[in-house]
Amino acid sequence: MKRPLRLLSALLLALLLNPLAAEEESLLMMRSSQSFPEAMLAVQKTLGEYGYTVSRVQRVDIGLTASGFETDRYRIVFFGKPEEIRHLSGEHPELIPYLPLKMTIFAEQDETLLVALDPTALDDIVDDEAFAQLTMRWKNDIIAIMDELREY
Repeated sequence: MKRPLRLLSALLLALLLNPLAAEEESLLMMRSSQSFPEAMLAVQKTLGEYGYTVSRVQRVDIGLTASGFETDRYRIVFFGKPEEIRHLSGEHPELIPYLPLKMTIFAEQDETLLVALDPTALDDIVDDEAFAQLTMRWKNDIIAIMDELREY
C-alpha cells in the first residue's frame, strides 16, 4: 500500500513543482478500472481518433526503480497535432518547453490513473484570444478523451 501512495505522491509533487501546475485546478485527472496495458492502448487509440499524433511514449520507471519504487507501469505520452506544434513553436518559442502536450499514465494497484496539465494554464504565457481558444479546445479534448477512457 505504501509504494502506490509514494508513487502518486512523487508524481503529484513533480507536477506541482511546475509553476504552471501550482493550482489544483491546473491538473486534469482520471481514474480507470482498466489494466495498465489496456489503458495504454486505449489512450493512444483515442488520441488518434481525436486527430492527435502520439510523438513518443517515455518510460519513467527506470528512474523510479533507481529511487526505490517498484513499478514498470509508468509512462508519459507526448501528443499533439504536428502543424499546431510547429506553428506555435515558431510564433511563441516560450511555449517550446510545454509542447507537445503530455499525459502521464500509471498503475496504482488494480486501477490506472491519467494526469495531464490543464492546457489553459498556458494562457498565462501567451496573452492572445486565438491561443486561448486553442487551449480551451485542447482542454475539452483531453476531458472528452478521459471520459471515453473511463467508460472503456
